[in-house]
Order: sequence, then C-alpha cells, then structure tokens
Amino acid sequence: MQHTNSDRSFTGKVFVTGGAGHLGANLVHRLLTDGRDVRVLLQEGANNDAIDALERGTGKKLDRVMGDLRDLASMRRAMDGCETAFHVAAKVSTLAETPENLRELYASNVLGTANLLKAAREVGVKRVVVSGSFSAVGYDEHDPSKPSDESVPFYPFDQHLPYGRTKVQVEHEVLKAVAEGQDVVIATSCAILGPWDYIPSRMGRTLIDFTHGKLRAYLPGGFEFVSAKDSAEGHVLAMKRGRTGQKYIISTEFLTVDEIMDIFEEVAGRPRPKLRLPTTLMMGVAGVTSFVLTNFFPNVPQRFTPGAVRILRMQRHADTTKAKTELGFQPSGIRTAIHEAYADFARRGLVPQTPTQRFHGEGSGRSVAEGKSKVSEASGERGAA
Repeated sequence: MQHTNSDRSFTGKVFVTGGAGHLGANLVHRLLTDGRDVRVLLQEGANNDAIDALERGTGKKLDRVMGDLRDLASMRRAMDGCETAFHVAAKVSTLAETPENLRELYASNVLGTANLLKAAREVGVKRVVVSGSFSAVGYDEHDPSKPSDESVPFYPFDQHLPYGRTKVQVEHEVLKAVAEGQDVVIATSCAILGPWDYIPSRMGRTLIDFTHGKLRAYLPGGFEFVSAKDSAEGHVLAMKRGRTGQKYIISTEFLTVDEIMDIFEEVAGRPRPKLRLPTTLMMGVAGVTSFVLTNFFPNVPQRFTPGAVRILRMQRHADTTKAKTELGFQPSGIRTAIHEAYADFARRGLVPQTPTQRFHGEGSGRSVAEGKSKVSEASGERGAA
C-alpha cells in the first residue's frame, strides 16, 4: 500500500503567477500565513485588487513584478532569484469558439506555460507546481458521472470546451519539461468556492446575484467543487510531497446544483429562484443568449453558456484517492467555503452584512444600497439564466 510521500523542504523565495485570481489569491494568502517570501507576477492593466487586499489583510508585503507569460524574456527576469514557483495563471472560458477567443486561450495557457517552464529551467528554479484543471481529466464516455482519477485518458474527439483542450496541452508542456529533467508537478483543481474572490469568479458572481435576487432560474446537474483553502493546501502539498511528473486531483466534494442552492439560501437568507429549468430547455436558452452576448455585447459576463450547461449535465465526480494517499490531502467541506465567500463579499460591500440587514435594513457595516452599487459594477447588472 502506498504511503504518504516524504516532505521536501523549500525555504527560498516563491514565485506565483495568477496571484490576483481566486485560486492564486488563496494560495498567496496561505504562503504569507506560512511566513514565506512571495513574489507575484502581475499584468499591467489587470485587476490586481486581491493583491492589495492580501497585503492589508496579512500586514505583509509582496514582491511585485510586472510581466507577461507570453514574453519569455520578461519571464526570465521575473523568476530570477526564486527557488520554487506555482503557475496558477490561466485564461478560463466557456464562450463560443471565435478565432480571437481560441488564439487568446492558446497563447495564454499553452504558450504561457511553455515560457514559464523554460524560464524556470534557465534561471535555476528547483521545482514548479502547475495548476491543472479537472476539465483535462478523462471520463467514462458511457457514464460521465463515474468517478475519474488521474489515470483516465482524455478522449480528444468528444465535445470538449477549448479551455479544457488547452489544459490538456498544458499537461503536455509539463511532461516535455520533465523529459528535459525538470522537476514539475501538476495540482488539478475543480470548481473553486471560497473567499479572496476579487474578479469575481463565475460561482462568486452567482452567489452575489442570488443574494440580490438577480438569479431568475437555475437548472439541475452537479459538479466537483473544491474549497479555496483545500485547493491552496493541495498545491502546497504537491510542492512538498508530489512526485515529479505526476498530477494530483484536488477536490472537496461533489454537489448537485440543488445542494448548492440549499447552502446559498442558508447564507443569503432568501429563497432560491422558483424556476428550475430542464437542462434540455436551458441548453437552447443558453445557446441563444450566448450568441447574442458574444456578438453584440462582448463585455457582458456570461454565466450559463452552452458549455457550462453541458458540464453540469455530465455530473462529473472526482476520485481523489491519489492525493489523499500520496500527499496526505484531507478535504474539508464546501458549506464552510460558501459561508466564508459570503462573509468576504459582505466585508467588501458586495452583499449585505447579514440576511437580517438584507431584508430589514438592520445591522452594521456598509449600507445595502452601497453593496448593490458595487454589485452592479462587478456583475454588469446581469439578469440571470
């Protein structure tokens, strides 16, 4: 029987890409809490609010460096002097396959990873942990809900989203680097829920909209979710205990959309939408709305794209035995993660401080009106389904 791998000790400067994103911010928070010296790669003009908040929240300064994953020279400069690296940055998309979207996905995810790994080799970074996606893990085509582990092959001819295809190519870049003698490990995350969500993420926007009554309908289905803290923990464990060239699925638990709605009701103090649309109907609605928004309102965020609906219909489950056995990973629970996400949004004025304040205007902190104003900015006044 396989036992938990031994720890490797790394004490030098840590390089992190994607630190302003949801997973990246939680990872940086964990590293700062551990007392690590962290350098974060930031992109000019991007939303880096999470980095400012992390410094305020922890009272610790981050080493900030501007750069672009698509520029090899800037990556060499950015990583120089770092002992280890976490490559968390990725462009996530379930939008239509326009040539522009496809090119941006490929350049950001695949070429960006290749550049980062090459730069890490050249400047002497000892180990790199690359964030993978459950979208790049294969599944049983006859029963997509059957739990998948790291050994299930990815069938390339199915209706995979372009994002998932790029994450498969990211894994290929990792294996090419390992063949060159580089020490790289993949930490594969599922859908993340939790605090430090400053963009905010698709699930974060859904919780905000739910709280303000902007979620008009929902659909059945389910997916594997990971607590933001669990995901950060899994990445740290992969750095310490992961075997070179291996990938580890990091997930907390599978939840149906109805179970997510149960928890949303609990934290927001309001009922779920009355409309529970069949997925076949929702697929048609999503196709029309996605076409209109993509072609006529490209800056309006989209939640229920055809790709997102299809993923929920598959009800994919993850087998995390390998991470538990080799890394010592111990998942927590999603309910706590959603409560923490709500509390963080409330602290920032995006949702009311408490459900009581939401319905009766009581309580302390920011006003409901201010919260709604900030939500309008974050969500683009989206309607729902």
